[in-house]
Amino acid sequence: MDQSCIIVLCGKSSVETEIATRLKKDNVLKLQDNAKVSIFLQTEAEALLPKDENSFNLSLFMDSISTDRFGRFLIWSPRLSSTHDLVSPNFSELPIGTVCVTDVQFKGRGRSKNVWESPKGCLMYSFTLQVEDAKVVPLIQHVLSLAVTEAVKALCDKKGLPYIDIKIKWPNDLYLNGLKIGGILCTSTYRSKKFDVSVGVGLNVDNEQPTTCLNAVLRDLSPTSNLFTREEILGAFLHKFETFFDLLMARGFKPFEELYYRTWLHSEQKVVVEDKIEDRVVQNVVTIQGVTSSGYLLATGDDNQMYELHPDGNSFDFLKGLVRRKL
Repeated sequence: MDQSCIIVLCGKSSVETEIATRLKKDNVLKLQDNAKVSIFLQTEAEALLPKDENSFNLSLFMDSISTDRFGRFLIWSPRLSSTHDLVSPNFSELPIGTVCVTDVQFKGRGRSKNVWESPKGCLMYSFTLQVEDAKVVPLIQHVLSLAVTEAVKALCDKKGLPYIDIKIKWPNDLYLNGLKIGGILCTSTYRSKKFDVSVGVGLNVDNEQPTTCLNAVLRDLSPTSNLFTREEILGAFLHKFETFFDLLMARGFKPFEELYYRTWLHSEQKVVVEDKIEDRVVQNVVTIQGVTSSGYLLATGDDNQMYELHPDGNSFDFLKGLVRRKL
């Protein structure tokens, strides 16, 4: 049986379990690459699939969460091209808040259509959410980043572990000790007066290559520490994000600004922007001050003018090749 096409459906309560049963019966879930999908309910998977102690533990995760929406319906696969490749094409079939997790991802998606393989040891998941206000959509990725960093802090406090200071690199990368440790991808589709948002998150929990991972840093800080598990990190994230998402919907990004600026890497950072003057491209230095209401960078120039900075779309690093617009 092709491991890349096995998916297991799991629900927190009888409501979600009934959804899982219906989805299996109707056989409506498809992968974006049209690969054949073999669907199992959690009880069937426990009886029929080979046991692997390194696989994501569905029962452990479900027992740990207390959310009202996010994560109560879970899809797990031992190996997928991308969790996004399952969540996005099946968005209308899945309850809002559905989370898809895989142990190995061999065609992960990133910005600028970058593709990479994510081996075991990484926490890789996608989930669904829905919003009506277009102004909120570009801000979601910033709240997501904060939910990851705050979830790790909450776990450190809960487990009595040393503080691990994950930083945010605008707009959607996560850094630890100067090395990239994770990233976030949001895609959205407008339908029936709502934005269907598919969120993808990758966080390196237990794989020290090619950069570093949470548990490697934790071992350096405290060799006898109880290490992080993917299940508890995902549960802590969903709990934190559910609270943050409700606050974002009610009050916008303003309540998050102070925490976000304490967590990101860019306060008072100077960056080069490119201005096109007639047939010439002129480079100027501006200073980052924050994030605008539309989610782009806010900066000041030498003339004290406020600018909104946009990526030019040609650079892998969003902080290179920036263009500016006066506010």
